[in-house]
Amino acid sequence: MKHIDLIIIGGGPIGIACGLEAKKNGINYLIIEKGPIVNSLFNYPINMQFFSSSEKLEIDNIPFISKEAKPKRNEALEYYRRIVTSNDLNINLFEKVTSVKKQQETFTIETDKQTYIASFIIAATGFYDIPNTIDVPGEDLPKVSHYYKDPHFYAKQKLAVIGASNSAVDAALECYRKGAEVTMIVRGPEIGRRVKYWVRPDIENRITEGSIKAFYNATVKEILQDKISIETPEGKFDIDNDYVLALTGYKPNFEFLQKIGIQLSDDQKLYPQYNKETMETNVKNLYLAGVICGGMDTHIWFIENSRIHAKTILQSIVSKTKSLQ
Repeated sequence: MKHIDLIIIGGGPIGIACGLEAKKNGINYLIIEKGPIVNSLFNYPINMQFFSSSEKLEIDNIPFISKEAKPKRNEALEYYRRIVTSNDLNINLFEKVTSVKKQQETFTIETDKQTYIASFIIAATGFYDIPNTIDVPGEDLPKVSHYYKDPHFYAKQKLAVIGASNSAVDAALECYRKGAEVTMIVRGPEIGRRVKYWVRPDIENRITEGSIKAFYNATVKEILQDKISIETPEGKFDIDNDYVLALTGYKPNFEFLQKIGIQLSDDQKLYPQYNKETMETNVKNLYLAGVICGGMDTHIWFIENSRIHAKTILQSIVSKTKSLQ
């Protein structure tokens, strides 16, 4: 078993930021990422554009130069990948953490490849791996996906997009413009209020002119091989359908957090317990960083406002390390 002072679980932007801070402070660290560098960003839609401007996505004051004020996915991949490679960060890719157990003053971390012993842990695991399901018959059909990648696939197809968030709106617009017949199924009375301000008029105009069909205050009752059944205030409708994109959001791996010993709030928000001044959880020497801190409120923390977590956490770890010397 390898002993490492600090294990950082998650190789996204915030996990990378934590690695940079650990390296600067002379802490023996390792980032463990179950996929490629910034795995969640890699799995974003190909044409995705960030809400944040490039300078707000920067970590460790390393300039992020993009063609437009708000960069796109491929530019972000290039930026974070270059940070990892040029700084020679200690990161294990395509290695999945399967369990974390606290044993007195150390942690035992099991992965699908090996076992580690660590004095400190930072969980920076994000929220993109587990979709919020709609729990209706037919959701497990091959025609249904909770992730959207490329509009080309849906050309000349009857596509239902469930949801009204940024991801749902982007998918609806892109697929419509590549020749899909798009129907949006929206649980609320309107397109989501947090939709990017420069995109919102576009989707509303396409709906108004009839290019994209939208059902508001609607719920999906069943998904069948050739149609989708929905309930609306005007009654029940069966819509001819080839594919379904159920883009209803994602959530952190709460089961993993609970197994580690992190306490969650009793309400539906499932906020993890941590000290806001140090980011240390109720489990001594175990810290949280990034969007995972918001529980089910995944819109609270972004790269731009959680990148500070890296400095906060490493200040605490360095202080504890010095006190032990």
